[in-house]
Order: sequence, then C-alpha cells, then structure tokens
Amino acid sequence: MMAANTGAGKQSFVPAPDNTRLLRNAFGRFATGVTIVTAACDKGTVAITANSFSSVSLSPPLVLWSPDKTSRRFPYFETAQHFAIHVLAADQDDLCWQVVKDAFGLNQLVLERNADGVPLLDNCLARFECTRSALHDAGDHMIVLGHVDRATMREGGDALTFYNGQMGQIAAE
Repeated sequence: MMAANTGAGKQSFVPAPDNTRLLRNAFGRFATGVTIVTAACDKGTVAITANSFSSVSLSPPLVLWSPDKTSRRFPYFETAQHFAIHVLAADQDDLCWQVVKDAFGLNQLVLERNADGVPLLDNCLARFECTRSALHDAGDHMIVLGHVDRATMREGGDALTFYNGQMGQIAAE
C-alpha cells in the first residue's frame, strides 16, 4: 500500500511487506539506548548490538531483548542459556561499531567471565547478567526473556543513544 502524505511533513501508511523500510523508519523515531548482548560460544565471545531492550519486572527481576531471526548471530543467542546485556555509555561507541561489524569482534579483548562463563564488558552504564527464562516467537524476531541474576551499574557517564538511524548521546546532569 502506498504511503499518504497527510500534510505538515506527516506520512501515514498501513504496514505491508512492500513498505517495511517505512515501518523501520517509523520505529526509528523512538529514541533508545544502545546495548551489547554477549554470550559464550564454541568460538569464544559472540556479541550483538541491540536497541530492543526493556525492563519487564522487578519481582521476579526480568528483562527482554529481541534478536532478528535472520541474523547470522541468532543461532548463538537462541541457544544461549546465559547472557549479559550491557547498556553502553556514550564513550563506548567504538565497542558498538566493533560488534556491529563482527559478531566475534570482542574476542581480541581480555574480558572477565562470570560464573556461567558469560563474557562481561567493563565501564557500561549498567550490566544485567541473565539466565534465559523464555523464548517467544515474535514475527521475524524472537523475544528473549531473561531472569536477572546480577546487575551492575556505574555512577556518571552519558548514555549512548540511537535515533533515526544515527548514534547520539544523552548527557547526564
């Protein structure tokens, strides 16, 4: 279905297979933080950037994130029983791009591992070490629900953000 210009720079459309770019652009109007999710695998550390992260529950402590099923990284995270979600600070954009380019780009770093063998990044604004609680089919993505076994956060630092296809930051006061 064609998009309609509704005036004042607005565009209205019914999502369809032939206009997924429009829907992606509309989703991109929601500013998000940027995370890196890590897990251990037979090749070392596998990582993926994700902005589809959300807190779910305080009791029990649950978070979710949603990897794309067509990603070459997906099989590693679909089977991972343990993973860590790292909320990136603005000064960690280099790590973000390193992971965007290479699923195994963190293997060159010496990373601490938790008791479950999950690789952990330092100096993130927050980190959530998780045990997979559930997987839910969600169209072309999978919702991964994680029980937070341990959380770590730092004081200070600006947040790395993603908006309208670009990286930015939100300054802390």
